[in-house]
Amino acid sequence: MWPLDPPTTTARQSYETCVGSTRDPVRRARLMAAADDVEAAGERFRNATRHGAVHTLVNAAFAVPGIAAGDAVAWAYENGMVSTKNGRGIYDQLIAAAPDERCPLCGHGVVRTLDHVLPKMSFPALCVDPLNLVPACVDCNHAKRDTMPSSAETTPLQPYLDRIDHHRWLEARVVQSSPVWIEYFVSPPPSWDRTLTERARHHFQVFRLAELFALQANHTLGSIRIQLTAVLEAGGMAEVRAYLSAEAATRLADRPNGWEGVTYETLAKDDQFCNGGFS
Repeated sequence: MWPLDPPTTTARQSYETCVGSTRDPVRRARLMAAADDVEAAGERFRNATRHGAVHTLVNAAFAVPGIAAGDAVAWAYENGMVSTKNGRGIYDQLIAAAPDERCPLCGHGVVRTLDHVLPKMSFPALCVDPLNLVPACVDCNHAKRDTMPSSAETTPLQPYLDRIDHHRWLEARVVQSSPVWIEYFVSPPPSWDRTLTERARHHFQVFRLAELFALQANHTLGSIRIQLTAVLEAGGMAEVRAYLSAEAATRLADRPNGWEGVTYETLAKDDQFCNGGFS
């Protein structure tokens, strides 16, 4: 949902770096011999991603020739990328790509792992392809699981290639309850087509963003309730609205679709809340 600059390391560079440290010369030679096929697999993945056709990819076309899927993943990713010095350099570089260690899939969690866009056991030729490795928080990594999209509409957004944050798409409404609850949803701008709209909504559902943002907003409301009460007593409803609007503007200037800015903006627009509904 929140964009990242695409990795500069190519699929082939990453693969050769990761398998090049294999100590067994016979195994290393077999792994290195598959570099052309791994590079070609990376190009197929990139083309499908650019054209919204990831769901059409067949895992049989992403095997590492002469190497069982489990062995390819073990020697390229688990040993080569995660555990060896040269490969770990690529791993750490990908992790560090997320600004402020914030997960690009949810915009909130702290990055602690790399998520395989396409499952590594089903698509072993992509197991160390940087474009297939997105820095993510643990919760988002677990939420997505090793699933393959069934259609263009059920393909999660790709932070490296999908650029949607220059449009406002996250909105919220106040649910008048005790306590007040904020409900978040995707509000597509006019420029979006149906597929992008459905992808964003699917992404929102898979990573349970409405629930995540509502929980965080609840914590925020709890922390500012005393301050809002003081502002209301000193200046009335207008001052509460002005305070919330200023907080919203500051946050939205940095992240147009960040839950914090949207929360403050939504509260500022709600008359009942600004008139003491936070009590």
